[in-house]
Amino acid sequence: MARSSGSTGPTLAVVAREAGVSVPTASKVVNGREDVAPETRRRVTEVLDRLGYIRRPRCQTPKPAAMVDLVVHSLDNAWSGAVLHGAAEAAHEAGLELVVSAAATRGRGGSSEHGWPDKLYARGSSGVLFHLTELAPAQYAWLDEHQIPFVLIDPAHDPPPGVPSVAAANWQGGMAATEHLIGLGHRRIAVIGGLGRAVRDGGRVAGYRSAMAAAALPVPSAYVRYGDISEAGARHRMAELLDLHEPPTAVFVCSDQMVPGVYQAAGERGLRVPRDISVVGFDDLPQARWITPALTTVRQPLSEMAAAALRKLLRLMTGEIPEAIRTELSTRVMVRSSTAPPLRALL
Repeated sequence: MARSSGSTGPTLAVVAREAGVSVPTASKVVNGREDVAPETRRRVTEVLDRLGYIRRPRCQTPKPAAMVDLVVHSLDNAWSGAVLHGAAEAAHEAGLELVVSAAATRGRGGSSEHGWPDKLYARGSSGVLFHLTELAPAQYAWLDEHQIPFVLIDPAHDPPPGVPSVAAANWQGGMAATEHLIGLGHRRIAVIGGLGRAVRDGGRVAGYRSAMAAAALPVPSAYVRYGDISEAGARHRMAELLDLHEPPTAVFVCSDQMVPGVYQAAGERGLRVPRDISVVGFDDLPQARWITPALTTVRQPLSEMAAAALRKLLRLMTGEIPEAIRTELSTRVMVRSSTAPPLRALL
């Protein structure tokens, strides 16, 4: 963290902590920036004077760009690639340096892993974007203690009250996916969700239920299944659906990652997609276009979500309070080759 120009004296981090603001905000006051609220400026100035902070003399050396971190669960999946693309473009437009790292949300025994927090604090990051399933309570506490602004991108679970996030309109997407199948003439439509306790998957399944209810179509309990976001789990759930006395003629799968397992289960029964069963996914990952047949799916705007999260983080870094703590971006159905009207014999 930046120090005063003397060999002794408080660091800017100490000033920020005493004044109850972030380090970037304290820095703005020290450097005479205008984008600081009057009351915040007064509070920081009082602490500067009380602690005897010595301001650096101005020089002609260009200041390095502010740095923000992007922490993802893994760097080897399509979700992270899309998030990185959107965050990197938005950071470049804002003149920010972006540091990317991968970290699990929990360590052994459920304890939080502090490797990445310590690193981002040591290098003086001004804020953090998280694309993780969830943060541990200890991690939320650490961020609060160190007064580091952060934003969650597409959290699978509801964050604590007041935690800023950007997500897709999951309910809207689930409803649109189901309405597409209903519009093709399907009446027996099933759904395969991912993690049952995830609010993200819950929203998609709720959208499915809303579309079915609006069309006055029944939803047998056997038509609602949950996997584990794996191909193997989806294959088992799809096999269970096909074993029913009245199997569905279409299925909404809440993640593109599970779709190959659905295709496999259908193929093992001698069924073809979409002639015998229609399939809609969710995400619009690159594999949705490569798989055969090409997948009709709900596009989740991950790159746009990451860019929106970066812009929200910028406002937090300057001490602003966002107009909306949670932001949802619209989804839309990308129609390809995996859906078709049902065979008359199966109606």
